[in-house]
Amino acid sequence: MWNDFLVGLQFLTRFNLQQQTDWSLESFGRSVKFFPIIGFIIGMIIFAIVWSSKSIIPIHVLAAIIVICEIVITGALHCDGFMDTMDGVFSGQPREKMLQIMKDSRVGAFGVVAFSCYLLLKVSIYLDLGNEDLLQVVFIAPVMGRFAMVYGIVRFPYAREDGMGKAFHQYSGIQSLFIVLFCSL
Repeated sequence: MWNDFLVGLQFLTRFNLQQQTDWSLESFGRSVKFFPIIGFIIGMIIFAIVWSSKSIIPIHVLAAIIVICEIVITGALHCDGFMDTMDGVFSGQPREKMLQIMKDSRVGAFGVVAFSCYLLLKVSIYLDLGNEDLLQVVFIAPVMGRFAMVYGIVRFPYAREDGMGKAFHQYSGIQSLFIVLFCSL
């Protein structure tokens, strides 16, 4: 279980606690049950940053720092996935071509525009929250976001014939969804 947790932690963040030797597809699939716990760790780090600096840093600067910290901690994995998805979805191409576009390592105009809008919206939301609400949001949002990932992994079929996402889907199972629901609550 510890190895599965580390696989998930090192996949979803930039934290490398030990040299990973087991990168098996099964370990990736089993790691999904730890995603909300990893979200909890991310949330605690950001919570600590906000709590310790909310009275000394202006809110507009703090909102930018929160977004930057999320990106640094996660290694921008969610940013890359979001931009790839937007490039594919807004391409207007048939399904197979969309999947090809999403797999391309280059970012297109749709991805850049959508990500810019995402960042603008996120900073705006942080600016509109009061101090106490902001603390709650930066703590809870990473947990719920990782729960949503597991829900999508377990409940929906993988779009491709092969790939890492298929391993997550194939080796996680419905029991993982119940585990993450309990952990998230």
